[in-house]
Amino acid sequence: MNSFDSNEHSHRRYNPLTGEWVQVSPHRARRPWQGQTEEVANETRPEHDPNCYLCAGNQRASGDKNPHYTDTYSFVNDFSALLPDVPGGEITDGELFRAKSEKGICKVICFSPRHDLTVAEMEVEAVEKVVTLWKNEYKTLGQKDYINHVQIFENKGAIMGCSNPHPHGQIWAQESIPVEPSKKQAHQKAYFDSYGTTLLSDYLEQELQKQERIIFENEHFVCLVPFWAVWPFETMIISRRAVTNILELTADEEKSLAAAYRQLAIIYDNVFKTSFPYSAGLHQAPTDGMEHTEWHFHMVFYPPLLRSATVKKFMVGYEMLANPQRDITPEQSAKMLKSLPKEHYKRLR
Repeated sequence: MNSFDSNEHSHRRYNPLTGEWVQVSPHRARRPWQGQTEEVANETRPEHDPNCYLCAGNQRASGDKNPHYTDTYSFVNDFSALLPDVPGGEITDGELFRAKSEKGICKVICFSPRHDLTVAEMEVEAVEKVVTLWKNEYKTLGQKDYINHVQIFENKGAIMGCSNPHPHGQIWAQESIPVEPSKKQAHQKAYFDSYGTTLLSDYLEQELQKQERIIFENEHFVCLVPFWAVWPFETMIISRRAVTNILELTADEEKSLAAAYRQLAIIYDNVFKTSFPYSAGLHQAPTDGMEHTEWHFHMVFYPPLLRSATVKKFMVGYEMLANPQRDITPEQSAKMLKSLPKEHYKRLR
């Protein structure tokens, strides 16, 4: 047998941020496809939709009316999953039956009054205003005495559960620290306690030396495909400077984050020349009043598309019962993403 080649042979990769493993099976990328196919919907949206509950000036289901906002706008979600007035309480019935009340606030962030845009098609100055709003919301929500974690995220595309195509994101702020950030906190703290540097600082330094999975970089941020990526075109935007949360970003770093966010969204759209769906979000320190020098600010992107604009990657079978699995290697997907035009495909016509 030939010597092991990670581009050809099945193997497992370790995620030091979560302590979990992903199965990589590069040889499976050559198998014939007999899975789901769909028609591509070429949707043309108006700049303003009178029936959209996120458009400026329109009435929402709650009866409240949006102001005639001109850049960004946020409001408490009319159908919040978390509520601030939940009475405290818990269920403790031995070790096997436990529950605890959870208070929180859910907000919607409109990125633009333009109904027909996405981040990829917005001007960078407009995306900067989104980052500024993230910063303000993280500070305001995090200052509430019962809010210990603020999760900022965007679901883009109907297949990611996005119920409205208007460019927007969400914030869920709550009492407890959720599962994924908790795992990342534990592993980052263990690393920081051992080495005195953040895990992602050392990881980023080595990735920049290798240049195998880097997609692009600017003055303050680097976009790459993580060595342990699960989704076919999963990426991460990491701050060059080890900041614990968005409040520590300078004005120049905010602009660089906005530019990186927009640039990645453009590259994604260029993969299959479609509005590329994904779930994306910020991972940063909790707002529990504790010092979290172990945290290193980063943004993660989990897109589901696999082979075309219509073929999705599903987490089923082995992945639900055992652990995540991918076919195309992170190095292969990074090479593909890096080779794509940096201008949006609609502007290249």
